[in-house]
This record gives sequence, C-alpha cells and structure tokens, in this order.
Amino acid sequence: MCGVAGLINLNGDAVSPVILKKMTDAIAHRGPDGEGHWIEGNVGLGHRRLAIIDLSPAGHQPMISADHRWVLSYNGEIYNYRELRTELEAEGFWFRSQTDSEVVLVALAHWGVGALMRFNGMFALALWDRKIQQLLLARDRYGIKPLYYAIQNQMFVFGSEQKAIVCLPGFQRKLNKSALLEYFTFQNIFTDQTLLEDLYLLPPGYYATLDLNVSVMPQLQRHRYWDFRFQEPERALSKQDYLEELDRLFNQAINRQLVSDVELGSYLSGGIDSGSITALAAQQFPNLKTFTCGFDLSSASGIELVFDERAKAEAMSACFKTEHYEMVLKAGDMERSLQTLAWHLEEPRVGQSYPNFYAAKLASKFVKVVLAGTGGDELFGGYPWRYYRAANSQGFGHYIDEYYGYWQRLVNNTQIRQLFAPVWSDVSHVWTRDIFCDVFDTHDNALERPEDYINHSLYFEAKTFLHGLFVVEDKLSMAHGLESRVPFMDNDLVDFAMRCPVGLKLNNLGNVIRMNENDVARKSDAYFQKTNDGKQLLRDLMMRYIPVDVVSRVKQGFSSPDASWFKGESIDFVRCSLLDGNPRIYDVLDRDAVADLVSEHLEGRQNRRLLIWSLLNIEAWFKEFL
Repeated sequence: MCGVAGLINLNGDAVSPVILKKMTDAIAHRGPDGEGHWIEGNVGLGHRRLAIIDLSPAGHQPMISADHRWVLSYNGEIYNYRELRTELEAEGFWFRSQTDSEVVLVALAHWGVGALMRFNGMFALALWDRKIQQLLLARDRYGIKPLYYAIQNQMFVFGSEQKAIVCLPGFQRKLNKSALLEYFTFQNIFTDQTLLEDLYLLPPGYYATLDLNVSVMPQLQRHRYWDFRFQEPERALSKQDYLEELDRLFNQAINRQLVSDVELGSYLSGGIDSGSITALAAQQFPNLKTFTCGFDLSSASGIELVFDERAKAEAMSACFKTEHYEMVLKAGDMERSLQTLAWHLEEPRVGQSYPNFYAAKLASKFVKVVLAGTGGDELFGGYPWRYYRAANSQGFGHYIDEYYGYWQRLVNNTQIRQLFAPVWSDVSHVWTRDIFCDVFDTHDNALERPEDYINHSLYFEAKTFLHGLFVVEDKLSMAHGLESRVPFMDNDLVDFAMRCPVGLKLNNLGNVIRMNENDVARKSDAYFQKTNDGKQLLRDLMMRYIPVDVVSRVKQGFSSPDASWFKGESIDFVRCSLLDGNPRIYDVLDRDAVADLVSEHLEGRQNRRLLIWSLLNIEAWFKEFL
C-alpha cells in the first residue's frame, strides 16, 4: 500500500527532481517507509512506500523490469499474486523479490492490459514503456484505490491524491462549480470530475494510455476493461447450493486477504458485515486485534440513541476472543478534526466521514493493516428500503423518477437554483437527472420484473455510493499510514453476488411485488422503515459463525449523533462557521438560502444534518484548497 505520483512535460522539457520530490512529499503520509524517484528526460515517476509484503529493499519503487524497458509505480495489494507468480515462472520469468509489486510489473510486461483482468485485489498504478514512449494508468475494478490526473501548462500529471498534483508550481486551482452542484444534489460526485477544474478521477474499472510517440499533442485515451453486471440467473440453483457456495467463497476471500508481513486487525461494529469478517479472521489469527468507535449519547435523542455500538462490539469481541480497543467520540471531536479531515479527504463525499477518520487513527496505533466490511450491503442488498421505492416501476423513465427523487440527498431540484443563485448562470446547464441516468449507460438489463429494477438499483449503488465509500476509506486510512482491506470485494465473491437471485437477498420481495402504488403510499412509514429485510442469504450463512442476535439485528450504519449535536453542543460552532462573518462558501452559495436551510435544523423543523455536515466540509475545503 503506497502512494504514486508522476508527471510528463508534454513540451519535452526535462522533469525537475525537485518538483517530482515535492509531489511525493505531498503524499508522504501514504508511505512512511520509503520513497523513490525515476526520471528520464521529460518523464518522471515517483513513489511513497508503506511496506506490507516483503519489507526488504527489494520492494523499492519505482520498480524497473529486468530488461529495463518498463518502469512501475504501484499502489495496492494483489491477493492472488502468488498464483500469478507461479504461472509466470512456468513461462520462464524469474523474480528478485517476494513482492506483489514485481508480479504486477512482470504480468503487465508479459500480458499487457489483459493482466488487469487477472488481478484480484485493489490497485492504482502507472507503467511507463520506455521503448514505445507510452504511459499506462489503471485503477482496480471497484475503485478501492484512487488515481487522479490533470493536464495544465503543457504538463500531464497524476497521483494517488490531488495534493500530489495541486502542489505543482503554477497549477491553477479553480473551483469546478458544476461538480459542486452535483455534490450538493447527491452528496457525492458521480462523474469523473472533482471540485477543481482540469483535475479528474480515473473511473473504476478503467485504464488510460498516453502515447508520446505521436506527431501531434498527445491525448489521453481511456478504456473500460470491467463493469458490474447484476442480473437474475437464467437457471437458478437451490437455496442450499447458493448457501454452500457463498460459504466457500467468503472463507476463501478472507483467507486471501490475510496475507501480510506486518500485523493485521479488523474493524468491529455491532453489525453483520464486520462481525462476519472478524469471526472468520479470528479463526486464523488468535487474539486478533479489533477496533470500534462509539459516541457519547448524553445529549442525543430519537433514533440517535442507538448509534453507540460499543456494547454490541464488546460482546462480539468476547465471543471471538479478540484483543479489543475502542474510543468514544464527542461533539468536540468533530469540530477539532474538521480542517485536518478536509485536507486529507480533499473533497467530501458520502456521509459524515470523521468517525472513519478516528477509527483509522485508533487502528493505526496497533496495526498496519485492517479489514473492513465495506461492500457487504451493496453486493447483498443491505438497503431494501431504497430499492423498494422503484421495484414496481413501469419502464426506465418511471424508475428514474422514483429512484432519482430519493438520491437528492442534500438539496432537491426546487431548492438548488436558489442555493446557487450567485453563480446560476455558470451552472444552469448542469442537469443532475441526466447525470443520474448516465450511470446506467452500460447496464443494459431488460426491465420487466421487480427483480430487474432491484438489480438496476444494486448496480447504481455499487457504481456511485460504494465508490464514494471507497474514496473516503482510502483517504482516511492512508492519512494514518494504514492499509484498509475489503474482503467482500474479492473478485470471485463479487461475481457470485452479481449472479445471486434477488429473492435470496431480500426476504420480503414477494410482498413488494404484490404492492401497488397506493399500497406503497399508505404503508410507506411502516414498510420502508423495516430495514432487517436485506442480506438474507448472508444472514443465513452467518448463523454458522456469529451469534443469532447479531444475524437478526436491524441494519444500522456507522453514524454519529450529529443531528442532536448540531442543534445542541455544536450549535455555536455551526453558527460561527456558516452563519456569522464571511464564510468562503458565499462566493458561490446564497447566504439567505443557506441560512433558511440551516435554521430548519437548528429550530428542530427538519433534519438537515447531512447538509450541515456538507456545508461545514465545503467551507473547510475552500480554506485548504483555494
């Protein structure tokens, strides 16, 4: 696990070693165990190393192939690297190290971009071909590891984080207002844009090439090599067959991701995802270290009174005999972490992310690798109250109307124009409904049954919500020099989940199919709030490994009681940050519109916790990056 960076001077000027080192210094937190730089003329690759497998100097990067043709800067872990190494050795290749990095280098040199489909793991990489003067950038299937790039001032630059790019002398930092509007609709960015103009995020499952051996200005060519495909099987197996296959694949995924030459631990909340991973990992690692963040609920109210999962996590720790550590967050922890968080996060995405920041900080004090349960909900149907809103749609357009309405998480279409009034002429061309529709461009399932619409929703959430979670998880774990692994995203397990019948994931699908729109309207409060309907197949399997009360537990996200804190202990912080003085956000947003929306929350008329969190983050982002 590491950080990559690099630049190519498109005008032919030699790369400055000082500038390349400045880029890697900007992401030094990603790799405290070493740094490396390689420069040849107008091309430079940099690297920061977090040593996980083969801690020796043999793992130093950028890594050069035995024939000196290829140069690699790579960030990630390939869990099947031993199998790939054996295959390559059978074809006559030899290796100098025990690293997965060298396997990646040799595999790409031998198989070309076809090697990307063979990699089972997470990665972002840059490979320079000295012979044909071509750069290859690639990102893993699911987007677990980020990779950014930009073209400015006749320079092509890239890096694991935006900081490696914006630190360049002369780089113009200009707000991307279109992306900001996209964010304030979805609390996420679905496109490849970032909040800075000219700076892009390579999409998951993509590789890109930049060919310098051309007579005109080089152009980056992007190619999709993989995509999610959720669909009902043509011939479904028995439930027992699916259960046994899930058991085999889940155990296999855990065992693959336990490979490490440093100490490894696991996050442990009170839920089924982290509990499942911990249960199986603890069988291989006696006294496995586990980590939980809880919350001071002394001033919480309503639904937030159950947000502290420490007691549940402690019970599971006792069950699995783990070495357990926990910390308690209070309102002041959000306030004091905000500016540092904004710097590491670079731009806010889904949810309130500061609890993840503190969880990673806790884990990093004891281990260098931590297992996380991210992906279980998105693969196995953990959010049924979302899918059911559009399960009985009548065609794609009707489906979009139903589902798009839900995903306007911060500000809906009727409010967005007023919020962006000061710059509306600059963003009036942005149609977020079209952005929403574009997510489905390559998921061409026939939409005939409720199962088809639910598979469409699973696809959408894997492409957008899950990707946002991965971007956040990467930044906040690497902020503390911690590698976060996600066993649910094992290739074989993902392939199985995408082919698994919806009826085995959602327990109440039959009731939903029989509903009509009037039933949904009448039963919305009672029905859509029922959240323990999802992940049924996974729950059935976990009856073998974890306590039954955990298996049947109602779904609960990793959320802090900010709705209470924002109008209680942190109310002065919110007012000072957003309503008083001259916050930077009012260069773009309308002060009166913001005040009205924030006041709705402070006065208890509506829960605007996600919006307030986003406003606080954007204000902090302005201070850090503009």
